[in-house]
Amino acid sequence: MAFLVAGTLQVASQMADAQESLERKGKYSVRGLRVALTLSSPEVSASTVAVLDGVFRALGFESCRRREASVQGFPGELAGFLEQLHAHRGPVGCALVAAVAPRGQLRRPRQLVRELSCCGALRGCPKVFLLLSSTPGAPEPGAFLSGLRELCGRSPHWPLLQLLTEVFCRTAEETSGTTYCPVLRSSLRGALCLGDVGPWGPEPAPGPSAQYDLSGARAALLLAVIQGRPGARHDVEALGGLCEALGFETTLRTDPTAQAFLEELAQFRDRLDTHRGPVSCALVALMAHGGPQGQLLAVDGQAVWPEALVQELSGCRALRGCPKIFLLQACRGGHRDAGTGPTLLPWFQRWLRAPPATSSHADVLQIYADAQGGICSGPTPGSCDQADILTVYATAEGCVAYRDEKGSDFIQTLVEVLRAEPQGDLLELLTEANRQVCELDVLGPDSDERRKACLEIRSSLRRRLCLQA
Repeated sequence: MAFLVAGTLQVASQMADAQESLERKGKYSVRGLRVALTLSSPEVSASTVAVLDGVFRALGFESCRRREASVQGFPGELAGFLEQLHAHRGPVGCALVAAVAPRGQLRRPRQLVRELSCCGALRGCPKVFLLLSSTPGAPEPGAFLSGLRELCGRSPHWPLLQLLTEVFCRTAEETSGTTYCPVLRSSLRGALCLGDVGPWGPEPAPGPSAQYDLSGARAALLLAVIQGRPGARHDVEALGGLCEALGFETTLRTDPTAQAFLEELAQFRDRLDTHRGPVSCALVALMAHGGPQGQLLAVDGQAVWPEALVQELSGCRALRGCPKIFLLQACRGGHRDAGTGPTLLPWFQRWLRAPPATSSHADVLQIYADAQGGICSGPTPGSCDQADILTVYATAEGCVAYRDEKGSDFIQTLVEVLRAEPQGDLLELLTEANRQVCELDVLGPDSDERRKACLEIRSSLRRRLCLQA
């Protein structure tokens, strides 16, 4: 009996410590096994694989495995890797999977990402997915991998998002007047520091890329469908007040038609291009019902693709080299996520202080880049992943975004986090907002079962972005 009690108390202590290490400190504890896997097609050069291996080891991954296979064989190789993780008896701290294939071959990486994110052995642990397109016959890695290897070796203690931002700054390529660079997609709930430092070590100094200069004019455009969306007006008021407090000159348009969505973006871009002084930052919030494939549904019921609105502003001459922020509060499909969590009885769970259930889409970082430093087509076919764009979705791809009479979880949480620390790095603040959103239990409109939500943060920022000095 004493053994059972002692064992139970030890489990309770471990579970409580795991919960507090993320909640209280805002960082992942990656003290378990760190394992990396490289999936490479036969056309990928040996030097590229060698550089990846050096990156993994600089970040503290004890186990670095490689599987060479055709792109069609990647899912099977990943499944075998995940089976080995399930068989591992000790805790797993972090997993990193790199998939490298000639440009254009790996067109649908979602299956790989989904398999990695659903791994039971990695529940609550950070999962990093690195998609690299390569050029057949290229003898040496390009700017992205070379920069990643150099920075990981020199500054492994940096949070990974900060490190990637610095790499993006070095990698960005100017072509025909438009800057292209890698892009990351994050649903992390805390800072991920993979270097040989404790999870509660001092904050590292900012990288050489420093911060965006926001001394020029700032402009915000809020496009919100209010009709038929209870609580939407509270979101508009909260976000409008935040923009005003942060020095944005704000334009609000409610209940736009599909045509008005496009026209307002075009007029907003033209106003910035004709602004007499320098412009340093733009923020666009798009709030509406969402379609089954992530479209925005205007007040007239017509669909607008958010990617078209992003492209509209990315061509703004006045914003070249400046951060462009997009906030999307809309459903991206009809899936309602029940989340993943411990299966203990309710009273036992409370006594053990077990971590709450979290969204099944949380704790994933995806990085899309070109191994040879050329233009990467990006994670979404037809999209322009140009530099200096930050897009934040209220929910994961294919999922419902929640809102009630008091407003949406996303907008209300984001405003609260930014008001509490407006001088903080925006990527870090968004990660904190995601942690808070992931912890919320939402009663689904179709049943009494509780649902979970998770933000998706897409970034091609090349510097730290702090909205208040």
